[in-house]
Amino acid sequence: MIPLDQLALGETAEIEMIETDKLPLKLIEMGCLPGNPVSLIHIAPYSDPLYIKIDESYLAIGKETAKNIFVRLIK
Repeated sequence: MIPLDQLALGETAEIEMIETDKLPLKLIEMGCLPGNPVSLIHIAPYSDPLYIKIDESYLAIGKETAKNIFVRLIK
């Protein structure tokens, strides 16, 4: 299990655990939940924010927020 900010560009993973007290409610509402697939689509200059796809939603999240989402790589 690794934090989402450690995912390499183009990799897909499954969300294993989230630290809900440190995650904005809007991310949870948009599908950032354990069991959902997540892909890293783009990394902005200076590595922040990260552009990700969760389920069928595209989101930009800060690197500090991504450190609170733990994923397992899908082979």
